[in-house]
Amino acid sequence: MASHPRHGSGRFSTLTAHMPKSHQAHREWSPGRFLNWAADIGPCAAQVVKQQLENRPHPEHGYRACLGLLNLAKRYDRTRLEVACERALMIRSARYHSITSIPKQGLDQLPPEEEVGTQEELPLHGNVRGADYYH
Repeated sequence: MASHPRHGSGRFSTLTAHMPKSHQAHREWSPGRFLNWAADIGPCAAQVVKQQLENRPHPEHGYRACLGLLNLAKRYDRTRLEVACERALMIRSARYHSITSIPKQGLDQLPPEEEVGTQEELPLHGNVRGADYYH
């Protein structure tokens, strides 16, 4: 049994020796290590990892999400992963689940949505009324 001093409500205080071995390995990692790893894939992957680390109370809370994202490079080539990250950033959903589903569904191999089927202006005809009609 061990006791740890309190550092305020919601704050963590754990001695490294009391952590499970798998968690102790995480202590050796740093945000810079994840950012460099992601930068090797591409700028969008680096941005996703940066968001994972910055959008949590402690960067360490984002490590597992970053590992999951970066391990996708084993399943998909780096180009596909970079495109998946780019699309996830574009739709403002840079989460592991979103990024995983993009290459799984082949969305990374489609042209960007802004280029797909741009809608042309509708032709004018008798059934089209302007805003003035309703005032």
